[in-house]
Amino acid sequence: MNRLLLKNLDFEKFHGLGNDYIMINNIKWNIPDEKKGELAIKLCKFHYSIGADGLIFVCNSEKEDIKMRIFNSDGTEPKMCGNGIRCFSKYVYENDLVKKKEINIETLNGIMTAQLNIEENEVKSVKINMGAPILDCEEIPVILEDNSSQCINESIVVLDKIFNFSAVSMGNPHAIIFVQDQLKDHELNKYGSAIESDEHFPNKTNVEFVKVLSKNECILRVFERGVGITNSCGTGTCASVVVGTILGLFRKETPIIVHNDGGDLIITYTGRQVFMEGPVEKVFSGKIEKIEI
Repeated sequence: MNRLLLKNLDFEKFHGLGNDYIMINNIKWNIPDEKKGELAIKLCKFHYSIGADGLIFVCNSEKEDIKMRIFNSDGTEPKMCGNGIRCFSKYVYENDLVKKKEINIETLNGIMTAQLNIEENEVKSVKINMGAPILDCEEIPVILEDNSSQCINESIVVLDKIFNFSAVSMGNPHAIIFVQDQLKDHELNKYGSAIESDEHFPNKTNVEFVKVLSKNECILRVFERGVGITNSCGTGTCASVVVGTILGLFRKETPIIVHNDGGDLIITYTGRQVFMEGPVEKVFSGKIEKIEI
């Protein structure tokens, strides 16, 4: 495969509750699809490059305002990312690519609508209509021994423990586990990594451990597929509220405050659609003098 040399590659870095992303304007750079994953691996590597949980490409859309492509730090491409799409929305507005308070964004998981909270021409927070959750086992995908159509509160043996988990996709698969006591970092790494690649999940899975505080509040810790422990996960937060609502732990159609390690997201599940709202911040911008992929 031919190597591609990029010079003075400009980028911006953002985070949503500590879930951080590098943003590249691919309308300008036109980086080939077959190079995107490799570039993500190089740029996201902590200590050796910029370092981030993922790399997002801003692309033209033939049918909506703009298009988002996202790659994890391991080079894999998920269909959707809740914190990432908020960062994306801030970038395209503040760089005058889409100067609207409501933006329709094309993703691999379909069209997402972003509502921007703007103060003095700066995007402070973003509310996303994340669409309908996917509960069908085949679509998530998750494999159960009894071939059930949905996976709600099923048991799974993980190393030296048995957990009850539920599976939901918000464009990427999630295993949701409700716990009495939150896991420490070493436990989250231990059990999260084991569940991520468990045979139940043919495409691997994100893993969320959730402690319920009340009918409208909880604490969430996440082990992200292809990344590891992160400070926040937007789609995982949405999936957790969906499962909690189904199990009767949360009130339906009520804003639920979810405390991620990096801060709070507000999720509302109507029974059909999931809405996510949270802050977003630009960290810095820069240029890479030379990189070969």
